[in-house]
Amino acid sequence: MTSSLRDLKVYTTYPHRCSYLEQEEATTLFIDPRQPVDQSLYTNLSLLGFRRSGNHIYRPHCAHCNACIPARIPVDQFQPNRSQRRSWRRNSDLAVHEAGHIRDDECYGLYERYIRERHADGDMYPPDREQYESFLSNAWDCTRYYQFRENDRLLAVAVVDEMLDGLSAIYTFFDPDAADRGLGRFAILWQLETARARELPHVYLGYWIRNCRKMTYKAEYRPLELFRENRWQAVDPSKDDGLF
Repeated sequence: MTSSLRDLKVYTTYPHRCSYLEQEEATTLFIDPRQPVDQSLYTNLSLLGFRRSGNHIYRPHCAHCNACIPARIPVDQFQPNRSQRRSWRRNSDLAVHEAGHIRDDECYGLYERYIRERHADGDMYPPDREQYESFLSNAWDCTRYYQFRENDRLLAVAVVDEMLDGLSAIYTFFDPDAADRGLGRFAILWQLETARARELPHVYLGYWIRNCRKMTYKAEYRPLELFRENRWQAVDPSKDDGLF
């Protein structure tokens, strides 16, 4: 069923307010939503810097800004730093289970608290159940939902897409009362270990934006590969390539 990339129809949005950088205007390139998508096509588009939101595959296409840079971690080269090793140990008591969906009240209740207490200044505030399900679900049978629990208490949920060449960290939300655990960091570390166990070479982190505070955490994972000049390029962790 996989289509040739040359045959895909793409569209652009009208310019709109940027969600990440104040006073910037954004334009988004997206794949025709009527296009059938399978894991192979999704993987090929991710290799070109595309990202998923719900059933939409998109990439920034701004006329005067190129701040949004696709980022991924090469699994076999990743070496955790001291704070990451500490986060791994701190959360070693958690049990991780795969769930079939996140439409239940427990998961949505956690998401609602997370958005209200951690992202009240973002586009997803106020939380809305229909938007939640639309954003985090898709129909391509490659999305996995992982629940992180302390005994019976749900502490975090990681939404992860499994592609042919890696895992894509779509979104993680967690209990604001457990912020000292560093659950967002732990969820990425767990995905790295899961990718390693499955012999998948990459974990995709979405877009890194240098001047966006909410995106700075992605620079913690070294080495990092960035999609620039139409190819994936390794960032030299010793020189930082002038980026960080």
